Parts: sequence; structure tokens; C-alpha cells
Amino acid sequence: MPIRECPFTFCGNDIYRPILPVRIINPHTSGNYRTHGIIDTGADECAIPSAYAPILGHNLQAGQTKRIRTGNGVTVAYAHTTKFEIFHPETTELLYTMEDTPVDFLPNLNVVLLGANNFLSRFILTIDYPNKRFSIKYP
Repeated sequence: MPIRECPFTFCGNDIYRPILPVRIINPHTSGNYRTHGIIDTGADECAIPSAYAPILGHNLQAGQTKRIRTGNGVTVAYAHTTKFEIFHPETTELLYTMEDTPVDFLPNLNVVLLGANNFLSRFILTIDYPNKRFSIKYP
């Protein structure tokens, strides 16, 4: 699964970020949605915008409720079992499948965050901010 020296994605306003293409899948309904996730070393867990819940066939508020602290303050998160497929940003090859994992759906979130505990902890991540490149591989 290694991704070597992959360029950051330009996000506008002189902002570049390490981003991976992902498919989010509800394992109970097979509802799925392809989008991009930001590799976020500051996020404890993966997080998905709550607007994706109905697309995937989740009843948002039926998920396990918990209060979490974010950069915007304290909010309510709804955890649902979700499957992630991670694709190579340049070749679109399927690289990794994160099977049925509880993931937080958050109101007021606009992007998918690939966080530390349930994603990044599985890999060795190297980020080269001056050259706007990243690498990710199995240990």
C-alpha cells in the first residue's frame, strides 16, 4: 500500500493539504459515497460530515451519541459502523480497506477527516511540509 512522495492537493487560497480519495460504505445497506479525506494528525478519530449519513443509509441520530471536543468547541457526534476504502491519489488504485469501524458523524463538518486512532495509527506517515509531499506505508 505504500504511497511515496505524493504531492499535497491544492485547496485554494494558497493552501495545500495531504488528501486521499476514499469511498465510505455503510456495511448494512451497501450505501456508499466517494469523496476525499484529509490526513489530519490533529484529529483523534476519523470523522465524517453528518450530511453523508442519509446518503449512506444511516439514521444519523440513531448512532451512538457522544460529546467531543473539536477545533470549534464541544459538539455532539453520532458513531455509526462504517467501512472505508482508501485509494491512491495518483493512480486511483484501491490500497487499503478499513473494515467495519465505528466512525463519528459530525454536524457542521464539511470534509472527511482521517484521524489518528482508527486510521493513522495503522501506518507510518511522513509529511514533508516544505516540499508539500507525503508518504504513507505499513510498519
